[in-house]
Amino acid sequence: MAANRSSNADRRARIEQMRRAEQARERRNRFITIGVSAVVVLSLVGFGGYVLNEKSNEKEQQEAAAKAPIKDEKSWDAKKLGRNHVTTPVTYEMKPPVGGDHDQVWQNCDGDVYTSKIAERNAVHSLEHGAVWVTYSKKAPEAEVKKLAEKVEKTPYSLMSPVDDQTGAIMLSAWGKQVTVDGASDPRVDAFFTKYVQGPQTPEPGAACTGGIGQ
Repeated sequence: MAANRSSNADRRARIEQMRRAEQARERRNRFITIGVSAVVVLSLVGFGGYVLNEKSNEKEQQEAAAKAPIKDEKSWDAKKLGRNHVTTPVTYEMKPPVGGDHDQVWQNCDGDVYTSKIAERNAVHSLEHGAVWVTYSKKAPEAEVKKLAEKVEKTPYSLMSPVDDQTGAIMLSAWGKQVTVDGASDPRVDAFFTKYVQGPQTPEPGAACTGGIGQ
């Protein structure tokens, strides 16, 4: 009998020891889980703050670029540029034109690169919709033309075509705005796109750049 009581006591003691060990493991696991969760939350908060800060910095840079003047840029009073739809030829005071009366159908400008001449009246309508028009003459180096074409193809509300009788080898035009640049790496290219693709000069922001006339 005494041996049985001693055996039962030992078994209860072992069970109690195992129960306490299990409780200790559970407490450790809870602490570990809480600690890991806290680290994850803090990491997410920190990453979220970093992303927001980066977006804020990017927005500030874009706003600064939009306000900064572009060297040697030419401007025309947008309010004085005609906006009538016409079916007859139009003589523009600048080449390429940056605004004025134009065809009722726009030139497709969803990153469209044209390798031959396009009608000015259609291109002007694209500018009215907020497009930037990149033009080049035979004086422009082929490598620069290729790089600019790659940029246009990636940019909605832009188009590109040759204009042989323009004054500069490479020119960028928006509604009421124009600049001659030295090449694709000229910082004024990015500045012009940032400022005028669907920029504040756009008479009809958000109007279509597809569904018009192609080549």
